[in-house]
Amino acid sequence: MNSSAACNSRAEKAQRLRACLEAGAPLLVAYSGGVDSAYLLAAAHRILGSRMLGVIADSPSLPRQALEDALALARGISAPVEVVRTREMQDPNYVGNPVNRCYFCKAELFARLDALARERGFAAIAYGENADDAARFRPGRKAAGEFSVLAPLKDAGLTKDDIRALSRELGLPTADAPAQPCLSSRIPHGTPVTAEALALVERGEAFVRGLGFRVFRVRYSGQRGARVQIAPAEMGRLPEAAIASGLLAAGFSSVEIDPAGYRSPA
Repeated sequence: MNSSAACNSRAEKAQRLRACLEAGAPLLVAYSGGVDSAYLLAAAHRILGSRMLGVIADSPSLPRQALEDALALARGISAPVEVVRTREMQDPNYVGNPVNRCYFCKAELFARLDALARERGFAAIAYGENADDAARFRPGRKAAGEFSVLAPLKDAGLTKDDIRALSRELGLPTADAPAQPCLSSRIPHGTPVTAEALALVERGEAFVRGLGFRVFRVRYSGQRGARVQIAPAEMGRLPEAAIASGLLAAGFSSVEIDPAGYRSPA
């Protein structure tokens, strides 16, 4: 598809998104500050105005910097956003860290949003699943179905590339941001999710980010060990000794640099 055709197709999808949002209004938007939800928040605010509210879930799995950045983005576009405290860490199903851990997280979030929607008179809840996500394992999709949560980006046919392009048009700082799933995703399935482990990962990733790396993960490998994955494009300037000493100072007991680097899941 040439660039002109791609732009026309994207414009058509944006029009479909407008129809989806208007049909769901007044609307609560589940907002995380990531690429997809930031664009959904911005689009909903532009289209619905006062007939929408963004809600961001705060818990130990959300880095403090990510929360600050998300709130700053919302302020920058004058979109109303409220913070709700979620309690997935009190759910043994979530803490046990099974492969469908995200289901329990999203179920907790959507239960709180559902109660808020009923209390405030919102007609529906929307979240940032996109058209590419349909082919991927997304346990949270089941929770969305149970609470009749809308997926306007997916329904409009918007892919991740579309969302990034449209985000650039709106001047959103997330347009070219790397994916940044919650801190619990750094803990291997079957290893319990604890506040201590999440805080350790958060400190470790803040340190690595401070070295100037953009796409990476600090994986918690049990017994307070760290396995660091850096995107191959950034590995040429890898200061292994500095990373190791910094992560040990952050509280990890051991540090391994993954020679294969980091690659985004398929």
